Amino acid sequence: MTATLHIEPNPFDSWKSISVALYMTLVGYGVLVGIPVISTAWVELLGFSEEQVGRVAGADLGGLSAGAVLTSVLIRITSRHLLLLTGGLIAIAANGLCTLFVDYETVLWLRFAAGVGSGIYTAVAVATLGGSSRPARAFNIMLFLFAFSQAGELYVLPRLSMNGVYWAFIVCFVLGLLFLRWIPDRAVTESLDVELEVEDDSGRHIEHRHVPAFVPWLVLAAMFFTYVNIGAYWTYIELGARDAGLDGGWVGSILVWVSLGSLVGCLIATVISNRFGLARPLLLALSTMATIVGLLYFRISPSTFLVSVLSFNLLWIFVDVYQMATVANVDHAGTFASLMPGAQGLGQIIGPNIAASMLGAGMGYQAVFLMCAVAAIIGMLIYLWMYLYLRRNIPALAYAP
Repeated sequence: MTATLHIEPNPFDSWKSISVALYMTLVGYGVLVGIPVISTAWVELLGFSEEQVGRVAGADLGGLSAGAVLTSVLIRITSRHLLLLTGGLIAIAANGLCTLFVDYETVLWLRFAAGVGSGIYTAVAVATLGGSSRPARAFNIMLFLFAFSQAGELYVLPRLSMNGVYWAFIVCFVLGLLFLRWIPDRAVTESLDVELEVEDDSGRHIEHRHVPAFVPWLVLAAMFFTYVNIGAYWTYIELGARDAGLDGGWVGSILVWVSLGSLVGCLIATVISNRFGLARPLLLALSTMATIVGLLYFRISPSTFLVSVLSFNLLWIFVDVYQMATVANVDHAGTFASLMPGAQGLGQIIGPNIAASMLGAGMGYQAVFLMCAVAAIIGMLIYLWMYLYLRRNIPALAYAP
């Protein structure tokens, strides 16, 4: 007997739905992908210390997590249009107030509020992509576009004033809200099931298999630890390189150009997932990511910096495509899919705050990057356990593309 995943077409496959959800996702994750230059701006333009930068970045991205968690509770019972409007308006108001207040304590709370708004906005957008019949393809397109938006942010934001950065986010949120009617207002299904197209002695037929809730929870846990790594690494990679004596202008230009290397990662991720599924390439990507991040523990030089950030951007795409698609394959109702920004945001608040505490204790950037490597390894081990369970009990899902 053989089995493959079988998913019926649904309204979330509309090009309008996918297009606006892609745009909203890019906007909602705007602070996440631009955090290296935003962190530098907080230091250079507002005079925040390195430790304060970690706290503010953690508040912003922790708010993203809180907003996503709230959305996961409400998305089954509340209009998605209302959620998008609420999240967008909160983000717009908080970013607007950041142009008026510049002291650390006020900015800390305003960035948390902006993160909550972004989290609601992003969670609905991500759940919309996850509701499509081919979520891996949708997330791959999203991350392909991320390569351009990331490069654009890293190029444009350093050329703006602090208020200019905030206004850029405001305009982007407003544009998304103009098209929120393109997002389907309700989920197609409420169950945590997969449809398997089974071939046996009696021919081909469809079987429904219930997926235990701990399966998506395991993916979310692995995603959390992965983003502890990503959050700390991406917040402090530019500052760490400058602290090691690398030229600031060269570091900034490298961060822009290596982000375009993510395009290659998207193409490779698609080819590999179509042939080998999601799980096995993800395990390899996480273990490799731990290695290249840990490389900076031994020495931060121009060569190790270049190898690390180039590999990091490539592997980031692999990890996100595979993890997000795995959750979406079993959750078309959106509850767990909307929690993905929550897991990412929670990792993003914990990671920078651990790193900030380490720097505050005088442990240095090399210790921070070692911590990042350990977090990536933990994520890999959690995902390995989940993969072994699926291979034994629902092999079609374990090898699903």
